Amino acid sequence: MPTPERDLIARPKKSLGQHFLVDENILGVIGRLAELGPEDVVLEIGPGVGVLTRFLAERVARVHAVELDISLEPYLREIGANIELQFGDALQLDLAALAPDATKLVANLPYNIATPLVVESLDGLPHIDRWCVMLQREVADRLFARPSTKAYGAVSVLVQLVCERTGFHPVSRTVFRPPPNVDSALVAFRRVALPDQYPRIKKIVGAAFAHRRKTLPNSLELAGLASKEQGAQALRAIGRDAATRAEALEPQEFVALTQALP
Repeated sequence: MPTPERDLIARPKKSLGQHFLVDENILGVIGRLAELGPEDVVLEIGPGVGVLTRFLAERVARVHAVELDISLEPYLREIGANIELQFGDALQLDLAALAPDATKLVANLPYNIATPLVVESLDGLPHIDRWCVMLQREVADRLFARPSTKAYGAVSVLVQLVCERTGFHPVSRTVFRPPPNVDSALVAFRRVALPDQYPRIKKIVGAAFAHRRKTLPNSLELAGLASKEQGAQALRAIGRDAATRAEALEPQEFVALTQALP
């Protein structure tokens, strides 16, 4: 079975943005934040050399591990019988079909796909009810950022409409090989509800933040979702001025805005 020392033999690929998790001291924090139990079925994206995968396999019923780099297969195949291993691009694969029984997503997410993967998992993986993910600190801060802050954006709104945060833990660069040039953090959150009309809300939120310096009516018109006047009327209907920008609205106000638009 691979050890952290042997893991260093696998050379991280710069082209894939690989930073292997090698310090096992952080695993206890992940286990606590993810609230792992023996009956859990976990989806892991980007297992790398399998340090987290082994930890999960020893504590849960099954792990669905999805890895892009097939050269890492020797490290992952020998971990345990309760590992379902799939190679491919997590953004292109049908993860709901690959892991239909998974209820938790626990992963050291590849930084280059972390944001779209989290966003798409909210409605694309409806059986996932708890996330515990390692992210670039800047991205981690965005997920639960407050309105009218620099970090607040479309991902903040969408995550907060569906989930509530249950844990946060800064992570040292030294837990990775090679150490990244950015800080990281673990973020844990659980599903609360998926709002009605979520697909439409998602489009409106995306359009609203596509042009942060423009007013919401202008942004919606540019996206072809409403005329400027319709956008202004919808804002007035929810008690907001027509000159309001996206960053000023609370997440729930985007639900009300969607309902007010024709």
